[in-house]
Amino acid sequence: MYKIGIIGDRDSVLGFMALGFAVYDVSSADEARLKLRSAVKGGEFAVLFVTENIAKQIEDEIEKYKDLPLPAIVSVPGKDGSTGYGMENIREAALRAVGADILFGNDK
Repeated sequence: MYKIGIIGDRDSVLGFMALGFAVYDVSSADEARLKLRSAVKGGEFAVLFVTENIAKQIEDEIEKYKDLPLPAIVSVPGKDGSTGYGMENIREAALRAVGADILFGNDK
């Protein structure tokens, strides 16, 4: 059975432990890159959430895995709220998949 994980700063991710997520508390971009690589390589995750502040710092690493069927890597807001980074990534993925902006109804 596949797992769900989350990578981010301590204050943003610890609450997900109660939901049964695999929680990776990271304090730097380098540490986040290593955790992401390890999680993808292990092949046990269906979804990996990454807090927006960390995802923005390691977007080059996330880019390497965006076309893999698993895991889906999704940016989510952290403890400070949304920066819009995660929604923009979802919009771009939908645009790439269907060729039209189905979320906001406009093409950039």
